[in-house]
Amino acid sequence: MSGPIHKLTPVLTKRWLSPDAWKLATYERLDGYAALRKALKAEPDDLIQLVKDSGLRGRGGAGFPTGMKWGFIPQGDGKPHYLVVNADEGEPGTCKDLPLMSHDPHSLIEGVIISSYAIRANFAAIYIRGEAVHAARRLRAAVQEAYTRGYLGRNILGSGYNLDLVIHSGAGAYICGEETALLDSLEGFRGQPRLRPPFPATHGLYSKPTVINNVGTIASVPYIVLGGADWWKSMGTEKSSGPMIYSLSGRIKNPGQYECGMGITLRELIELAGGMQDGHELRFWTPGGSSTPLLTAEHLDMPLDFEGVGAQGSMLGTTATQLFSQQDCPVYATYRWIKFYAHESCGKCTPCREGNYWMIQILHRILAGQGVKKDLDTLLDACDNLLGRSFCGLGDGATSSVTSSIKWFEQDYLDYIEGRKAPMLKPELVGAH
Repeated sequence: MSGPIHKLTPVLTKRWLSPDAWKLATYERLDGYAALRKALKAEPDDLIQLVKDSGLRGRGGAGFPTGMKWGFIPQGDGKPHYLVVNADEGEPGTCKDLPLMSHDPHSLIEGVIISSYAIRANFAAIYIRGEAVHAARRLRAAVQEAYTRGYLGRNILGSGYNLDLVIHSGAGAYICGEETALLDSLEGFRGQPRLRPPFPATHGLYSKPTVINNVGTIASVPYIVLGGADWWKSMGTEKSSGPMIYSLSGRIKNPGQYECGMGITLRELIELAGGMQDGHELRFWTPGGSSTPLLTAEHLDMPLDFEGVGAQGSMLGTTATQLFSQQDCPVYATYRWIKFYAHESCGKCTPCREGNYWMIQILHRILAGQGVKKDLDTLLDACDNLLGRSFCGLGDGATSSVTSSIKWFEQDYLDYIEGRKAPMLKPELVGAH
């Protein structure tokens, strides 16, 4: 890196390009399981405090403080505790967990063992997206290696600590990325969100105290144990500490994963990725996947951390940064996203089940040149009835692209409605979806 971008030695991705990076021998040669040996000599409560001190926040989208979540688990209750890793990466544009599991599965496994020890769990599960066949194979092979070497199973490294870890492949439902729907699916039920309270910290897997964390969150733990809280906080920003993997896709010359300290700007990320494609200028983008409100070229210099993005009315989310240019239509992009959310809705909540269905009809009508100006009010009204009225965040996320695209690009909608833009879709009968 050069110019205004600060140099950062890779932390989370340091093994990705090593030959046979996914194998135990490579992992051990590059500090693998050193953090586990250190952690097993510490008290579980001290590890929880270490993670609190590091300021690590959830990498799955919400950014909740990880150490605080671990601290919610009641101790001395006589009940079994569980750790569940959410690897059901299905957010459109999100692709940071799959390469981590494919290229460096042992970093996740080591993180699972340390985290389970900290919360006093003797059983852990990694729930992986059903379509992620390659990553699941790599994980299962790595788990077997860990059992063989004594990192999993009975009396781990002679410490007296026992842990079993299973890899569970889902059935390809986006809704199972929601933590309570994931738990239902893991238990063998249909994946649907649960009513809360009670929360998973006290009534999670099999109604027992459970911690649920994203892949990136758990894979960060070994680095914190080895380097310490102050070292981790030396990267990123004061309230959003540590490095982050940003997934760049769309109208960019070199799409892919870019590990940077939190707080980097989109302008700097675009520079790292070689710039926009020839003939394309940034028009709109998502900071964290399709469920985060759209932003525009005005926000190029906004710090990409939880506070910076939140201050502009969006969310850092999964750092799935999708870039669109003047050759892309925000109305059509919104239509495609709403089709996804309507398809992936579990159907449990009426606002989500019905609201997304009818928003597809309206957006299709607009893009077919048959819209009326009142359609914009109807879309916003539907979003108002969706936001905060569903069991889980799918309903909330579905409104993001609609409300933000109307906020920033109302003229594009009006151009279709008033005939200044040629229709992109053919008229379709209501109910044909």
